[in-house]
Amino acid sequence: MKKIINCIALLLFLPSLTAQKNRAFEVKQVMERVADWQIANHNDLQYRAQNKRLNRGKHHPLDWTNGALYVGMTKWAAMAEDEKYFLWLKNIGETNDWKLHKRIYHADDHTVGQTYVHLYRKYKDEKMIQPIINQLDYILYHPSMSKMTWRSKFHQDRWNWCDALFMSPPVWAMISKITRDKKYLDFMVKEFKATTDFLFDKKESLYYRDESYIGEKDNGTKIFWSRGNGWVLAGLVNVMIELDPNGTEYKYFLKIYNKMAQKLLKIQTPEGHWAMSLLGQKFYSTPETSGSSFFTFGLAWGINQGILDSEIYRPVVEKAWKALVGHVNEDGMLTYVQPIGAAPGEAYPDKTEVYGVGAFLSAGSEMYKLYGGK
Repeated sequence: MKKIINCIALLLFLPSLTAQKNRAFEVKQVMERVADWQIANHNDLQYRAQNKRLNRGKHHPLDWTNGALYVGMTKWAAMAEDEKYFLWLKNIGETNDWKLHKRIYHADDHTVGQTYVHLYRKYKDEKMIQPIINQLDYILYHPSMSKMTWRSKFHQDRWNWCDALFMSPPVWAMISKITRDKKYLDFMVKEFKATTDFLFDKKESLYYRDESYIGEKDNGTKIFWSRGNGWVLAGLVNVMIELDPNGTEYKYFLKIYNKMAQKLLKIQTPEGHWAMSLLGQKFYSTPETSGSSFFTFGLAWGINQGILDSEIYRPVVEKAWKALVGHVNEDGMLTYVQPIGAAPGEAYPDKTEVYGVGAFLSAGSEMYKLYGGK
């Protein structure tokens, strides 16, 4: 009788296992389409700048926009059974002598360093990370004295806008891990705490984009920008990946992560995305894929790590992923990516952006694991 019961259980389990494998395969398929479209069109895209004029041309290859793309592309390259993605990324580093972008202190210009470190880990070539170490050392010995306030002199020499928490902190954590030198980690944690003390709303468990939004209202609601908080959640994850889970630093970041996850659980839209103004979804009904991709990445990672309750959060990320995939067009272009900005705004069915693609590929990398992909 026991053997019969076990056989029945196995027969019931096999279709579920097959369905899981099919879902993992589908995730990988759509990621490949999006990655290939982006690479094929990388030098020819148009983008809408903050001044609302349509500009032709590409972003600088070391700009934060591309840096965010490369972060997601690196995660895809590690999954793909084709070396061409790593070679595409490697060529970017080689072409630019493995340098960060032009501003020494500005977090945005550190973003590309995350990809350099991943490439170093694969190819073991010291030249890939030496310029990063040199620049971080310079900052350590010449720290910015600027205040965190938005209008203070040289204010963006410190992380006084929430996007910065995606751009720079993971680089510091990575270099600390590689060099086994805690000075990089200590500096990063100190500055991260300063940003959080300044911009984190304890009541709402969300970050203001910068000081200029604190106390401001949009249709009667506090302004918490979706992509801005997406930057933070994804940054938290990319930092925690580098840390000892038993360390005090990890526990500090995990506490913030859990608070944000609980809030995001409550404010997901019925369609599966998150509104561009997180507390004002009835005023921002247009889907937006960059912030929602970062949230999907962050929450799916938490499930995969056993941090978030799968029964509670899995339906959330599955609904979100379904919505995101629904905004990939036939050619593989991810649509409804909000243009460059700093606040809730508009997104369009015929517009994309490189950072949105990076966020989508990051989300896919964790959804693939969620469905049992190796």
